[in-house]
Amino acid sequence: MFAKLHRTSLSLSLGLLLAGSSAGAMAANAVPAVDTGAAPANQMVHVTLVLKLRNQAALENFIKQTVTPGNPNYQQFLTTSQFAAQYGATDDAIARVQSVLKQQGISSEVLPSHLAIRTSGSLSQYNRLFQTSVHNYVSRENGHSFHKPTSSPQIPSAIADVVDVASGLSNELTYRPHHISSSAFTSLGTQLPKTHALASSTGGSNGNPTATGVPGEYTVGDVANFYDINPLYKHGVVGKGSTVAIVTLSNFYPADAETYWSDIGLATKPNRITQVHVDGGGAIDGGSGETSIDVEQSGGIAPFANILVYDAPNAGNGYVDAFAQAVSDNIADSISTSWGLPEIFNFAALNVAGASNTDTSDAGDLRAFHAIFLEAAAQGQSLFAASGDSGAYDTVRDLGAGTAPGDYTAPLTVDSPASDPFITAAGGTTTPYSYAFGTGPTESISQESVWGWDYIQNYFNTYIGPNVINLFSVGGGGGVSVYWHKPFYQDFTSGVRRSEPKQSLVYNDPSAGPTTLLQLPSHFSGRNVPDVALNADPETGYIYVSTYDGGLNAGEGGTSFVAPQLNGITALLRQSTGHRIGLWNPQIYAIQNFFGYGRFSAFNSVRAGDNWFYYGAPHYNPGAGIGSLDVTNLDVFLRSGF
Repeated sequence: MFAKLHRTSLSLSLGLLLAGSSAGAMAANAVPAVDTGAAPANQMVHVTLVLKLRNQAALENFIKQTVTPGNPNYQQFLTTSQFAAQYGATDDAIARVQSVLKQQGISSEVLPSHLAIRTSGSLSQYNRLFQTSVHNYVSRENGHSFHKPTSSPQIPSAIADVVDVASGLSNELTYRPHHISSSAFTSLGTQLPKTHALASSTGGSNGNPTATGVPGEYTVGDVANFYDINPLYKHGVVGKGSTVAIVTLSNFYPADAETYWSDIGLATKPNRITQVHVDGGGAIDGGSGETSIDVEQSGGIAPFANILVYDAPNAGNGYVDAFAQAVSDNIADSISTSWGLPEIFNFAALNVAGASNTDTSDAGDLRAFHAIFLEAAAQGQSLFAASGDSGAYDTVRDLGAGTAPGDYTAPLTVDSPASDPFITAAGGTTTPYSYAFGTGPTESISQESVWGWDYIQNYFNTYIGPNVINLFSVGGGGGVSVYWHKPFYQDFTSGVRRSEPKQSLVYNDPSAGPTTLLQLPSHFSGRNVPDVALNADPETGYIYVSTYDGGLNAGEGGTSFVAPQLNGITALLRQSTGHRIGLWNPQIYAIQNFFGYGRFSAFNSVRAGDNWFYYGAPHYNPGAGIGSLDVTNLDVFLRSGF
């Protein structure tokens, strides 16, 4: 077991919280980057063509049937070849696309799902194919170098009926890992002593033997205690026969996961990690700790499940390719990711020269992810994505927020790919604990609450001084999509919201004054996120091991812990039920809508706290979704066909 770490200081430096967008470079229409001229014509790049689905309405209906008890297609999931035959592009259509590519000298590889074609060629070849010109740019904000087309790429008319999205011509946007630390407020110039006292009896010797019972030093054993997983373990349900996959954008050291499991005293299946390096794989870099977290958490919750790690470069089409590979391989029963960026960063208003600031059409990869997620659902693969760590204002971690020249406003926004209706969005809570900072008194959170650090902000303002530090808007991501319409499974869900009015992304240009970059739709009946939530507050957070991050780390949190935990939970449910679980969302909303909360419920209502805008409630709320889990009860519902 790890020695106790006894943390004595809180949270995140302001520089880390509100630094510019090194992990989510803003589109050029926000702060115009410096055009340094045409990119070299002979530069080789990779572009993925995502193909249009056949019979998409029938596909979506089939997916509903696979997760509807009593339907003849209940749990009748497709193989990859069956998906290709029924819903992928036809052989003739693919041949036509490959012929056009060959005429330009571009090589191609078709995924077995017939959903995408990976291509490779020079920029001059792609410039001709898409009737555009790719230039190099340097960001005025942070010096980030990238290339992208100077005009919107045009799909050739000969294949426009087949090709939906061309992903990878731009490598401007990069994704952010959704974990966050609790370390020291360096901007205060001093450390703030803190004491912890556990306000519940679920840790250490009272439950799972691998638990610590110490907030900020929790393990997967504490997760088992919090969310009633231990009865499954006692019945031998440990993930045997299941495979989980991680889609990530950084490479990692697999030995870190083995060290974590070994040091908390967790017995695991040996030699169970397989790495799949997509497009050359991700780098060992600042995101490596994220990959370690994902593997340690998913594999720790399901200690005898196999683990596939699909890592790709954090640029261009890397993220799309990693997901497409994981789904097309169709080995994993469940897949999670802990990376994302604001949904609005995909909109034409922020990406297409001359686009109206009200244009919320997709000029990014929203449609590409959606097609891949539909395939996963048809194949019975459960998908999970972290909903973000910037509360109800998802752009703040990427862009900051303020009113001074060079600042952006902070509209209510959600994270992608978590906002897609065919993935389960993982939100965050704060579990009960007591705390004190500096010379202030001890205060407590007495019930599981929506995670938002305004409770710490209020404490600081009261006992340390107003506006000494700004924590806005750290918390569990949640809100209303303004791209994806409300899905069928939220139609009868109490608490689902529409988008708020008067939400705009405005840049306070130092020379031109306030410039409205995007006006978001008001009262849009959109998909609400998250769907479910588990403990994610770094103050009640976790330990993890990452060689890149210096070994053992404590006081870590973020919704990036929740997504892989749900992944591991799914592996347990897969073993217990004897079949893949499929898309969670229609099933969990149906269970909650019919059976509500109570002693035998699969869900715990999260009635307290907020994520800076949306408050906990005794029903669905865009802070914690339908609540946190009682995994043993959820297992009973799924095994009974509810």
